[in-house]
Amino acid sequence: MNYVYILECADGTFYTGWTNNLQNRLNKHNSGKGAKYTRSRLPVKLIYAETCTSVSEAMRREYAIKQLSRKQKLALIQENFLKIPDKKERFNS
Repeated sequence: MNYVYILECADGTFYTGWTNNLQNRLNKHNSGKGAKYTRSRLPVKLIYAETCTSVSEAMRREYAIKQLSRKQKLALIQENFLKIPDKKERFNS
């Protein structure tokens, strides 16, 4: 499974990426071995994730999300957060 995700950095900014192992990628970001952008903005928190069926779909979706304004990203996060019955499940996957 492939995932597109949004992290909230310690400074309040967002980072969007894709991976095929969400927990491992989150651990790498928080250990300072993730993206250059997040290294100086630790800790990061997973605030959004969605599944994609292929790497190319994940990369296209990542690009599309990166084109959104902060306001649009917040709306996307809020809309999908409300759809999840057990909010803990979202952050522990």
